[in-house]
Amino acid sequence: MDQFTLNLIVVGATFALYIGIAIWARAGSTSEFYAAGRGVHPVVNGMATGADWMSAASFISMAGIISFGGYNTSAYLMGWTGGYVLLAMLIAPYLRKFGKFTVPEFIGDRFYSQTARTVAVICLITASLTYVIGQMTGVGVAFSRFLEVDNTTGLLIGAAIVFFYAVIGGMKGITYTQVAQYVVLITAYTIPAIFISFNLTGNPIPPLGLFADAKSTGLPILETLNGMLEDLGFAEYTRQTDTTLNMFLFTVSLMIGTAGLPHVIVRFFTVPTVADARSSAGWALVFIALLYLTAPAVGAMARVNLIDTVYPNGTTEAPLAYEQRPDWVSNWEQTGLLSFDDKNGDGLIQYVGDGEANELTVNRDIITLANPEIANLPGWVIALVAAGGLAAALSTAAGLLMAISSAVSHDLIKSQINPSISEKGELMSARVSMAVAIVIATYLGLNPPGFAAQTVALAFGLAASSIFPALLMGIFSKRINNKGAVAGMIAGLSVTLIYIFLHKGWFFIPGTNSFSDSDPLLLSIKSTSFGSLGALVNFVVAYVVSNATEEPPVEIQELVESVRIPRGAGEAVDH
Repeated sequence: MDQFTLNLIVVGATFALYIGIAIWARAGSTSEFYAAGRGVHPVVNGMATGADWMSAASFISMAGIISFGGYNTSAYLMGWTGGYVLLAMLIAPYLRKFGKFTVPEFIGDRFYSQTARTVAVICLITASLTYVIGQMTGVGVAFSRFLEVDNTTGLLIGAAIVFFYAVIGGMKGITYTQVAQYVVLITAYTIPAIFISFNLTGNPIPPLGLFADAKSTGLPILETLNGMLEDLGFAEYTRQTDTTLNMFLFTVSLMIGTAGLPHVIVRFFTVPTVADARSSAGWALVFIALLYLTAPAVGAMARVNLIDTVYPNGTTEAPLAYEQRPDWVSNWEQTGLLSFDDKNGDGLIQYVGDGEANELTVNRDIITLANPEIANLPGWVIALVAAGGLAAALSTAAGLLMAISSAVSHDLIKSQINPSISEKGELMSARVSMAVAIVIATYLGLNPPGFAAQTVALAFGLAASSIFPALLMGIFSKRINNKGAVAGMIAGLSVTLIYIFLHKGWFFIPGTNSFSDSDPLLLSIKSTSFGSLGALVNFVVAYVVSNATEEPPVEIQELVESVRIPRGAGEAVDH
């Protein structure tokens, strides 16, 4: 059986599974659409949260970012993992105890203001749409290679699948679909990693193989990779080249951005009790760790295999002739995500650290997907990785679209525009708003602002600067009032957006359009790192404005106290 047919069978089977689950778990009420009826078991919710959390950025792009960035990009691992712990400890249980459906609903009630709720909706949509662009980018990458269609067609197919199971099933359908997607994605990620680790080091456990000796040199795999890269003129894999300031701020931005992501927070609204929210957070961390402990090994070993492909004789003096390139290079050339430019006309592939002399361009988003082909693994493994990449992208896209839909239908239409709308009408408005969000996300996904992981990092910065401070202050401070919260969210989001747009050169201001990610505007701070400073602005503005105006009403202060007191091991109380 040829590879294309095998890909079709495996990917088609997983899509049929997702659609079947959506039909089986079709939401019949707003409670089921928004929060799966609050009846999800903690282990099931933990697995669904893992799938929701491990997006195309984690599955498809993170290993590629690490593979080419080495030590500097370890911040992705530290920030995303540490941020999830922060979310589980400081945010999720308290919001579940509050007992509402959405993040803007909590902000609106806690800060006793429809304005605060509306601003929270704007912040949520801004961050979530930016995040979902990264997922659509991953869908296009996976489809363009494995189903041999162009990027646009791949995006449209992925959008159609998400549209069907997310719009029909709501949170109930998404939850059980994400459980299936987690099983697919973690199996697809670990099986090739085990093969490759064993082939390179003799150790079948990838995280341990990363510190084992390479069979080819007898030296540790990281030392072997450092030597390869140094010989080719690249920076050493384990050497820090980014500034400590930017790495620190980037890690903080990812951490607090994680704790402010609505599509992850809303997962904790689906369990019966506060104790279950804490338990599901622990299970989710276990499920997430299975991939995150493997990703550094995948990144490093993929770079070794890539170099070995170009220099099969083990010496940088004898590069591969382009006419003798392996099938995997030809396959990915067809997607436009890998290209060869024979700059010196000798017909040999020069893969070197000198940007002007380098002849091989490899999109970082293809590394995980191409890894099995680079390592000559069986066809069924390649097909499985294709299904896994699509599962990761689609699961998170569905969660993000669910958060957007809930914000529009519940926090705008039901809360402010038409409070008398029937449950059936609200359910219909939720489905329509999700359909509109899918169309917008697909359109934006055709022209993403960076690699999947970079685009997602921008979304984390937006969530960090706008939503996280409002949630944290809403839970732990009785003094922050509605005026402070609104001013803080607007200030944090605004300064972060302005910095990103200036840094990326997205609007015409003389002297700014020449900037790139390597040319920070302020000290050494890149656009992906600025969310932490945006959050600081949010905190400061909220504190100053709140202390310059009246205290919150007594009943709101008592509400904050009741939410924060840790006696929530029993049933959560709806206020």
